[in-house]
Amino acid sequence: MALSATFNGPILASDFTKHCINSHAPTSSRNFIFTTCSLPSHAIQRSICCFRCSGRSGSVINLRWKEVEQRHSSLRGFFMCKVQQHDAISEEKEENISQATLIWRAIKLPIYSVALVPLTVGSAAAYLQTGLFSARRYFMLLASSIFIITWLNLSNDVYDFDTGADKDKKESVVNIVGSRTGTFIAAYLFLALGFLGLTYTSVEASNLRAILLLASSITCGYIYQCPPFRLSYQGLGEPLCFAAFGPFTTTAFYLLQSSTSELPITYTTLSASALVGFTTSLILFCSHFHQVEGDKAVGKFSPLVRLGTQAGSRIVKVAVATLYSGMLLLGFTQTLPFTCIILCALTIPVGKLVVSYVEKNHKDKAQIFMAKYYCVRFHVLFGVALTAGLVAAKMIARYPVPKPIF
Repeated sequence: MALSATFNGPILASDFTKHCINSHAPTSSRNFIFTTCSLPSHAIQRSICCFRCSGRSGSVINLRWKEVEQRHSSLRGFFMCKVQQHDAISEEKEENISQATLIWRAIKLPIYSVALVPLTVGSAAAYLQTGLFSARRYFMLLASSIFIITWLNLSNDVYDFDTGADKDKKESVVNIVGSRTGTFIAAYLFLALGFLGLTYTSVEASNLRAILLLASSITCGYIYQCPPFRLSYQGLGEPLCFAAFGPFTTTAFYLLQSSTSELPITYTTLSASALVGFTTSLILFCSHFHQVEGDKAVGKFSPLVRLGTQAGSRIVKVAVATLYSGMLLLGFTQTLPFTCIILCALTIPVGKLVVSYVEKNHKDKAQIFMAKYYCVRFHVLFGVALTAGLVAAKMIARYPVPKPIF
């Protein structure tokens, strides 16, 4: 006699034994041989256990346990399919990016805030010192700065194309226009126009220190990405970015707002410029998260290639905490007006948003791409708050004129 039973849960030896004892003659004269076969189900394969009784004496039980193994194997396959499906969808989305979206990414319009914020904060620091503001000079410097940033973006695409770092980067200007030479010529044309505008404004203001600071800033941009230096490939991009957009550029724009005499450099000006440089460097740091594999392949040892994205997410958290701690210290020492501390403190939720987004998505290449844009928002809002604090200190709080260092 042969019977079969289907079990919907884990199979236990005691279940088989009890079933057999209750269904057959005494076990002393029976030999029970259990076999298993498997049929597919929705998520896991169920075991169908068939057994038969023989007339031979003795009791031999042969069990083949596959339920647990099948369950684990099926679940593992199920989750692997989900992961592969997610990756396939992400790749398909990347493949289907429209040309308009690629052009928008190539223009990098939000990144031009790194031209706007140093100029605005520097002008506000000059207003705190003198109570004066030249709108004409402001917009002349803004246009020149935009030309310089355009040179940085275009030349960066050219030199990354040369090294192969942008081989698969669809939003690279070189890949979009299909001409490395044309992009190169356009980049240095923008550099010439920008430097001409900065020089003209410096000569008009009779300020030699300003043009020297701006020349130093442009030099930082050149050695950051251009051969034979390419210091960004050695992981030195962030310090160069801090110096270029912080102490060099912001201080120079502060000096160029003078219309009568050369302004003194103060601790307030240097502190404000350092904060601007810090938030600008955070943008650059977060822009590396989605490029780790490509940078590593071409020998570009950015900080995230050296440290990994997990450690990089912790650095972002520490950096934001350091920014606000330093700002608070500057307020207590009266290096910065207290109005700056109050208004900049209002940007803390945006800083926390940057930290939480990076912590959550640092391993997701598709999502972490947006981290640099979160940093741009943070950079702009912090710069606006710092500017408003400097202006308010002059107009409302009657903050004393900062004492010169030199």
